[in-house]
Amino acid sequence: MQLSLLSERLLSRACNQWKWWWEASSERDELARALLTVSLFILPIFWILWIASKSRKAGVAPPPAPPGPHGMPIVGYLPFLGTNLCRSFTELAEQYGPIFKLWLGKKLCVVVSSPSLAKEVVRDHDAVFANRDPPRTGLAATYGGLDIAWSPYGAYWRATRKLFSREMLSNTSLEASYNLRRDEVRKTVREVHGKIGSAIDIEEVAFLTAFKVAMAMLWGGTVDSQRVGNIGAEFRMATAKMVELMAVPNVSDFFPMLARFDVQGLEQEARQILKQVEQIIDPIIEAGLNMGAVRKEELRNEGRKDFLQILLGIKETGGAEIALGLEEIKALLIDIVVGGTETSATTVVWAMTEIMNNPEIMRRVQDELSNIVGMDNVVEESHLPKLHYLNAVLKESFRLHPPLPLLVPRCPSESSIVGGYTIPKDTRVFLNVWAMHRDPEVWDEPSKFKPERFLGGTGNWDFNGNNFQFLPFGSGRRRCPGIPLAEKMVMHVLASFLHSFNWHLPGNEEIDLSDKFGIVMKKRTPLMAIPTPRLSDSKYYD
Repeated sequence: MQLSLLSERLLSRACNQWKWWWEASSERDELARALLTVSLFILPIFWILWIASKSRKAGVAPPPAPPGPHGMPIVGYLPFLGTNLCRSFTELAEQYGPIFKLWLGKKLCVVVSSPSLAKEVVRDHDAVFANRDPPRTGLAATYGGLDIAWSPYGAYWRATRKLFSREMLSNTSLEASYNLRRDEVRKTVREVHGKIGSAIDIEEVAFLTAFKVAMAMLWGGTVDSQRVGNIGAEFRMATAKMVELMAVPNVSDFFPMLARFDVQGLEQEARQILKQVEQIIDPIIEAGLNMGAVRKEELRNEGRKDFLQILLGIKETGGAEIALGLEEIKALLIDIVVGGTETSATTVVWAMTEIMNNPEIMRRVQDELSNIVGMDNVVEESHLPKLHYLNAVLKESFRLHPPLPLLVPRCPSESSIVGGYTIPKDTRVFLNVWAMHRDPEVWDEPSKFKPERFLGGTGNWDFNGNNFQFLPFGSGRRRCPGIPLAEKMVMHVLASFLHSFNWHLPGNEEIDLSDKFGIVMKKRTPLMAIPTPRLSDSKYYD
């Protein structure tokens, strides 16, 4: 009885609370009643539609992974890869298409071999693919990835790249350091002239020239030129070992669970090479730290830009977006010197090899130099923009012999769709530039050295990655930051070598065009060539 009475009271109270709905006493109450009535009908409909949409999305499978070889349990496709990854990847692309996957141990890799798909990676999804997947040896050699090349995409990378570009590679900085570059190139020409009639190692000469230029720009005010010359050979040996080490397949990269054991001892070897480099640069940094105020003032008065002093100044004052310690400074210096010298020297070697292998091309290059520079003059950087045929020769050399044939592997920060296929987060992504530059669907007679293909303004063939058929320096956020300096240096060295000297091989030797795979694709055998004077007067070699 009491329960029934209580129920009636609750019902009566509820009716009184909602009585306004059906008994509107004013226009405002009538409008509210109408809105609530409509809401009670519409909201359930929206809810039903949302549930249906969610169900449909849950039922749609994401795009599949790219096709690719199955490999073997545990080791994946590792046992079947040859010593030259460019060629192995190109052969797999012929079978599976321009994008394919393969497992290397526990590491999922995707290889892209077409310009259109490369564009999706480096332009359409650039931010997603802006991370690196550094090898363990790379991390060991750069204090855990504190350099520009291997550091992950983020605030540190952006700040260091901005610092490098602003302080070393801006137009103002390059103009200010022109005398340094010109002096080192002329010293090289003089040294080569002193070896007339003798076979010289083109790579060694080109490396030391690029090395001295880099050193002069980095810490030319801190250390004297004689000291720079003495350490060049030491640095070249260390750099060569490091580049070679990066190409060695490392179990730690393919089976991360084994990384802490360093089964092959490669990380330990990388740290030993780093110590050798530190023995070279630590005294220079120490000298920079102890440089007196008088010497600093002299450098300012001379207008010399010393990158080391800039970095040390940031370390002391904190005038940057990031904190710079000694390890960060050393990582940046090593990265710039190694990246700038090894690739530049390799490019000069390949260009000289192809020119010497094609006498008609040699004749056309030297005729252009005679017309633009003159036989009673030496090459200046102001001549370089007018050397159109030599520029085409250089680009054709980059096409056939890209210094980094697979560029530097990228690593997506999230799952992404490329070419209609899903590439999961943390996949190692290779761009097979070597294959793209030799694709018969893109290039006429792709295996032939034809500089003429870059003449006539038929395409935007710059080095900045704007034409995805031609990516010697990469594209997007992670393209090589040293392009402006590298282009000037390589062109200046090549022009000076070819304008100042005629070249021929020792004895009855023939040109060897075979390469040796590595993170930097080098010539398998050294290019030994004999110079003879070409200019009208010996004073032009002084």
